[in-house]
Amino acid sequence: MSVLLIAGSPSERSRTAALLESVGQRLQLRGALVDRLRVRDLSPQALLLADFGHSSISQAIGQVAQAQVIVVATPVYKAAYSGVLKVFLDLLPQDAFKGKTVLPLATGGSSNHMLALDYALRPVLQSLGARHILSGIFAVDSQVALSPEGAYSVSTDIGERLDAAVELLLAEALPATAAHAGRFAPVPFSQVRCSV
Repeated sequence: MSVLLIAGSPSERSRTAALLESVGQRLQLRGALVDRLRVRDLSPQALLLADFGHSSISQAIGQVAQAQVIVVATPVYKAAYSGVLKVFLDLLPQDAFKGKTVLPLATGGSSNHMLALDYALRPVLQSLGARHILSGIFAVDSQVALSPEGAYSVSTDIGERLDAAVELLLAEALPATAAHAGRFAPVPFSQVRCSV
């Protein structure tokens, strides 16, 4: 299974990136092929001018197209997801997430911003045609702490929620054939015979 981690933080190092990377590590431990896309690394001019011919934009759109699963992470600013993520999502084709399972993640200064996942980000992900959008995970600053050495670590409670989300993500994203392995093959309705 191929997974694309989309980091929507404008910062080089951030709690959002640490939360996203924590999910990526959990997915890799379970055998997923994980690719990463940091929106901040795309050409700012190409993003703002919607330059689809620019190599960084076309490559990023290609990464989205190739992935079976998308994990999107964003900091919450002013009760909404980040502007750099908004600009990138606006460039994607209308059906860019069609058939894909999506896990949204967000970080914010307080739990007052938690609803940004459902009221700001989820409608955009839905409009891109996501097959299934899992319940998002929101972490406040204290749940993704910065150590004196300058490394971020997720708290135990967030780690447990990430574990559960990754398990659900893997279960939801499995192809129908793998989900039904060891069971009888499906029978088309036209071949069903009844007698009374």
